[in-house]
Amino acid sequence: MKKHVMKFLRDEEGLTIVEYAVAAGLISATVVLAFTNLGAAVLAIINGLISALGGTQA
Repeated sequence: MKKHVMKFLRDEEGLTIVEYAVAAGLISATVVLAFTNLGAAVLAIINGLISALGGTQA
């Protein structure tokens, strides 16, 4: 049993998978944040155009 535990602790393949998963999560969070901010900026521009044309804002 000890032999299997030590082999598991020395195995770096699992660590690499975890690192890739963490990196993918951070990239995903960054993309979501960027698109959220972009959406807010686009909405502000559209509302400005609607106001300039005399319409009601969304």
